[in-house]
Amino acid sequence: MNNMNRSIIIAVLITTILVGCQKKDYFTDTGKHTPNYQGTVLDYLKSKPQMWDSLLKVIRIAGMEDVFKNEKITFFAPADSCITLTIRVLNLYLDSKGKPRVTRLDQIKPEVWKKQLSRYLFKDARSMNDYPQLDPDNLSAYPGQIYSSYLGDIMNIGVIYNDAGGVKYAGYRQLIISYIPSVSAPRDFNSWFPAIVASVNVAPTNGYVHVLNYQYHFFGFGVGQFVEDVIDKGIIY
Repeated sequence: MNNMNRSIIIAVLITTILVGCQKKDYFTDTGKHTPNYQGTVLDYLKSKPQMWDSLLKVIRIAGMEDVFKNEKITFFAPADSCITLTIRVLNLYLDSKGKPRVTRLDQIKPEVWKKQLSRYLFKDARSMNDYPQLDPDNLSAYPGQIYSSYLGDIMNIGVIYNDAGGVKYAGYRQLIISYIPSVSAPRDFNSWFPAIVASVNVAPTNGYVHVLNYQYHFFGFGVGQFVEDVIDKGIIY
């Protein structure tokens, strides 16, 4: 699809509005986890099906279960509600085109799921302490750091140090991961698609899991791009 039609544009506008809400919320103190988990990253996700039943299906469809079991990784885990929200927008687009809705996750081709899922996944194990400071209002001094995701998308990950008692950067810390859609503007925070981490440093045997705040987050970060990828690659009916 070379040109976005009206439905995709509406979806992108929805994304922009909700991401704006996210940016206002990145100072929310959501706490810190430090437990070791005696099992793999995949085992940990399976231990909480109320949060990640759909995500586990996506991992399986994408053919990435071995990665979550055997490789040393860091995973920013999105909740099932993020997938539900994204499919809802996709179906609104399909409705507008008079096409059947997606009712099963395996109707979306594995390469789409793998691409979108890999934006949350990084090789090697990193705790919150391994990420540099990020200040969206002072990127020249505290830019976070750009990382390449599992399949090579450009992401920024950093820790926001909040103020406390009038003292700058003396408050609690907040981990944030952002998808950067344009490699030509990697320092334009307003173009990023951020996701806030709700809890950090869950430590399975093969890496770290940082659990995302589910509110307002679309799976894959950019819902318009997700819809385009699904339509471009086709839906299995």
